[in-house]
Amino acid sequence: MYRAFYSLSHHPFGKDIRPEDHFDSACFTEATARLKYLVGTRGIGVLTGEAGSGKTFVLRSLAASLSSSLYRLVYLPLSTGTTMDMYRALVQGLGDEPHHKKIDLFGQVQQAILHFSQEKRITPVLMLDEMHAAKIDFLMDLSMIFNFSMDSKNPFVLVLAGLPYLAVRLRLNHAQPLAQRVVMQYKMQPMKKEEVAQYVSHHMKLAGAVTPVFSEPAVEAITSHSGGRPRLVNNLACTSLLLGAQMRQNPIDAEVVRMAADEVSL
Repeated sequence: MYRAFYSLSHHPFGKDIRPEDHFDSACFTEATARLKYLVGTRGIGVLTGEAGSGKTFVLRSLAASLSSSLYRLVYLPLSTGTTMDMYRALVQGLGDEPHHKKIDLFGQVQQAILHFSQEKRITPVLMLDEMHAAKIDFLMDLSMIFNFSMDSKNPFVLVLAGLPYLAVRLRLNHAQPLAQRVVMQYKMQPMKKEEVAQYVSHHMKLAGAVTPVFSEPAVEAITSHSGGRPRLVNNLACTSLLLGAQMRQNPIDAEVVRMAADEVSL
């Protein structure tokens, strides 16, 4: 409905944005650089951030940049399953049929990684998302599963992503064997006020807007209510567009954003 009213070619704040159309916030740029460093050096990295901070989109952007001839990508968001579910999902992601015993699954993961690395010259890149909710025994096992050649080689890239609580869990004594193997760690930060304005403008232009649809006070209100987190900015801006079109409001003002914030409980 609002697309016609604001003369937009598509929805500007949808989840289906292409990685190549991303907005280069300072946080996105730094997170991407850190992950590319991890891919280059290999080993274990940790990416944390509050809900809606853009962690998964950063992972998706990294995944899109990896050549399938050089990397085997495995993305798993199944941290709330059982520990055995996670082992089986890892084995399946690496292209093998999971066995039934835990020790056999350990061996399958390691053999598959070595097969890709040594025989195919392909680096496995495993992205485990929502890991703040993973079972503690799974976190403890990761340091053993990803121990190669008596801990002298890293023929893989493993990214653990989740809420900031993940970093807290890794500092606990029983998680130290894993924490000490982490070679890269980064926490996503909210966008600053000026970045939110640029972000909104960037997405509106991608959708075909030729004149500003959000007034400066409206963007300030979006920044205030969202805290600068991309997902909340998207939700609030989208709802504001819907309400703005219903009210025939162009450009959208701060009052429309306030009403949208009430509607989405921000």
